[in-house]
Amino acid sequence: MRLSDSEQTTPVQALVGPSSHNGLSSTNGHTLNGNGFGFFTNGNGVSASGSNRKNGKGSLARVNLPGQLLYEDSNVDREEFVRLLLQSLRDVGYTESAATLEAESGYSMEEPEVQRFREYILEGIWTKAEDALSRLGIVDEDNLWDAKFLINKQKYLELLEARKTAAALHVLRAELAPSSPEPSQLHALSSLIMCTDPEDIRQRADWDGASGQSRQQLLLQLHRFIPPSVMIPQRRFLTLLHQAHEDQLRRCTYHNTPIDATPFSLLSDHECNKDEFPGVTTTVLLGHADEVWNVEWSHDGMYLASGSRDKTAIIWYIGPDSRKWEAFLVLREHDFPVHSIAWSLDDAMLLTGAEHHIKLWDAKTGSFIRSMNEHTETVTALSWLPDGSGFLSAALDRKIIQWDTEGNKKLSWGTTDLRVTDLAVTPDLSRVVTIGMHAPSLSESGGAAARARPGSGDNTNSGGNPPTIMPTQNRCVVYHLMTRQVESSFELEGEVTSVKVSRDSQYALINHSPDEIQLWDLKRVRLARKFTGQRQGRHIIRSCLGGVDDSFVASGSEDGNVYVWHRDTGALLETLSGHGEGSVNSVAWNPRNQQMFASCSDDRSIRIWEAPPSELVTDAPRGHIRTYTDFSASSKGKGKTRQTDGDAEEIGPSPRF
Repeated sequence: MRLSDSEQTTPVQALVGPSSHNGLSSTNGHTLNGNGFGFFTNGNGVSASGSNRKNGKGSLARVNLPGQLLYEDSNVDREEFVRLLLQSLRDVGYTESAATLEAESGYSMEEPEVQRFREYILEGIWTKAEDALSRLGIVDEDNLWDAKFLINKQKYLELLEARKTAAALHVLRAELAPSSPEPSQLHALSSLIMCTDPEDIRQRADWDGASGQSRQQLLLQLHRFIPPSVMIPQRRFLTLLHQAHEDQLRRCTYHNTPIDATPFSLLSDHECNKDEFPGVTTTVLLGHADEVWNVEWSHDGMYLASGSRDKTAIIWYIGPDSRKWEAFLVLREHDFPVHSIAWSLDDAMLLTGAEHHIKLWDAKTGSFIRSMNEHTETVTALSWLPDGSGFLSAALDRKIIQWDTEGNKKLSWGTTDLRVTDLAVTPDLSRVVTIGMHAPSLSESGGAAARARPGSGDNTNSGGNPPTIMPTQNRCVVYHLMTRQVESSFELEGEVTSVKVSRDSQYALINHSPDEIQLWDLKRVRLARKFTGQRQGRHIIRSCLGGVDDSFVASGSEDGNVYVWHRDTGALLETLSGHGEGSVNSVAWNPRNQQMFASCSDDRSIRIWEAPPSELVTDAPRGHIRTYTDFSASSKGKGKTRQTDGDAEEIGPSPRF
């Protein structure tokens, strides 16, 4: 806003005073001096230090620029830009520079009425604050009432804290009650009348008192009711810079470091080095005697479990420097190939699924705990609940069963209309996302696992007898976890094989044939993005989300490669070779080390992918194979081998827990 003519011709002066109120920036860019007055020219031409300015004349000529835009080819309003500069200069303490800019530009940061309103709030002059509020451009009557309620609430709490109960009761009845937006909120405030201890009031009201930051927080709350053109939001320039930084990170296709660990320069745009991306095989794990179908990391990122067609599951241990791996435990007590695995929340137990059997193992010793045989067809999904209270299992028999942590059946969801091929629970514990073949009428039968794994679409059951199926659909059904009611359901084209949910519980990543991965927005129930390039037609391929903020989508493929896409743009970033002949069946990103993921293949190997070591950066192609460690359960000279209660074999020295 423009300074008046009289203000524009006055000498420039800044009244220097404290830059904080109760230890915080008190004025959202306008620093109060010790007497509560703002930085304004006073007409005497003397600075705070007593010196005259500009060759003793103490005045600056106003610079008149054409137009209203910052530059001819920009759409930035010059006045708004200068006002944000004024706010930023005062925020960091350059008060005289701000006063000089104010005089030279002819713009002021805010009207005097706004600055007085700030003072009233921060000094607790409630009557004047409420009176000034009505002159700050709030058009919506409801917003005005809500803002007054917040002011009166602060006044009420401060009176209670000061043990002025009668005055507080008057405010409650005469000022809060008429403007209360919700009866429950008014009831909660009225219950505080019974408190005799100020500390009890502060705890119950979740409020830090008049001498804390509550007035500053009140000012922040009031901002949302007052037009930003009238009262500039706090640190607005810094907010814009942070938004620009976050946008640069989103646009950086290889970004894979936390935002607080990312250098931020105003002088250049952010761009990550491609060589920092995990695109090189640093370790090859060989221990299975047949195809490896699934891999899952422990929650602490220190162990990797793998399931294989050889009827075993192996728990691999990673050393502190990520170069020392060992086959920590081999779990052999399976009668069928192991296709499903899941870690408990504390990583103390591991679930394995082999055909219609579920086994629970002690992940530290390899001891077999118990077997669960409630399902009558292939168990296709195992998922621990994010609160650690138990786990869910799902199968082609259309059953979803909930179990406790010890493997006791807690409840059955009954027979659904979905032959479930995979299932995932959202981290916020609100939804269960299932995918599979929607077949309301079919003859149920079971059998042994075949090479075309569960859900591979060969149109026969495992026993070889074709089921009687009415017209089927491939669908995703989302349940509310607590009520077990269907929240949403949508059809998917092609056979669906796996589902993963994002860490923010908003998205579901679904693999289906032919050759496509889809990202679905669970809240809006809409397709957000497609990822193509990989090959998937006959086998189950399990993809994953990974990297910082789940920025990447990684998937195996029937052509033996690993594919990595940028989640937000859908751009294919990497096609990583290295595995041998056959499908890459599963990819899993390390939850603790965003620079590492694992893949497993029909070639019987597991590959660990990381950023290339420094000695390989200049001469190694993408996907370059460099085997640091080569383990085999049948090889010799790999350390001690001993039996553990007849249930599992431990290979190599045991790590300490």
